[in-house]
Amino acid sequence: MKKKRRKWIWLGITVVLLLLFGLSQFYAYIMKDQWNERSEAKELARARAGLTEVTKAQKSIWNENEIYWVLTGKNEAGTELMVWVRFTLEGKPAGGDNDLYAEELSNGTSEEKMRGIIAAQLPDITIERLLPGVYNGEYAWQLFYKKDGRFYYNFYRFKDGSAIGEGYSLPNR
Repeated sequence: MKKKRRKWIWLGITVVLLLLFGLSQFYAYIMKDQWNERSEAKELARARAGLTEVTKAQKSIWNENEIYWVLTGKNEAGTELMVWVRFTLEGKPAGGDNDLYAEELSNGTSEEKMRGIIAAQLPDITIERLLPGVYNGEYAWQLFYKKDGRFYYNFYRFKDGSAIGEGYSLPNR
């Protein structure tokens, strides 16, 4: 009786371990392209913008022509930078004249400063996401927020934190 019970316990443990291994492999397979894109963006930022330390890497997509990896970090001198690396729909660096843009954070608006500007202008909102990106060819902060049960998008210039246009309200479900 004990032998049979022990056999089922080991069988159960083996099945659970196999399931966990399978799930981890599936996750790695699904995320592989995303990880490769991020690595390519980091390499380009290091090679062409002098970024030596990456503290944050975020992907921003607004439309098919505005797919960017935005990297925040420091250069050799210790200066904080933000670097925008443009990608194609196929997940490859875009290449060309406007494929990479780097700016010292002190010349633009940091995330912390942007959150302060937003809190002053829109005090009754819940910020769902604040991402650096590109909007209509301008380097910008993309704000996705909720107010009174509805969701909205607003864009703010990276240069000075000023609003770009009116923003968008999403329809109720």
